[in-house]
Amino acid sequence: MPGYKHPCRYCGKLVENDANFCPFCGRISPVGSLRCVKCASPIEYGWKVCSHCGLELQTLCPKCGKTTFFSGQCEFCGTTLTYTDPNAKEKKKKWF
Repeated sequence: MPGYKHPCRYCGKLVENDANFCPFCGRISPVGSLRCVKCASPIEYGWKVCSHCGLELQTLCPKCGKTTFFSGQCEFCGTTLTYTDPNAKEKKKKWF
């Protein structure tokens, strides 16, 4: 039995609760709370740093060069943003 649908945080259309991508706008993590890519603590749109680990949440988009909130995709051009943990033994990139 399918669960309740929730509005996508980006486009507002209804998507499945466990969706990793919005099928309408294509953005990553369309439902649920935003989480820090470094420590997984809840964060809010517009914060400059994570309140738990201090990770800077404002970044320059590698494609358009504008400063954007680190929420998976650039707010301006839609480029997927990745994070590489500098302390990890394996240099894995994470999506937000």
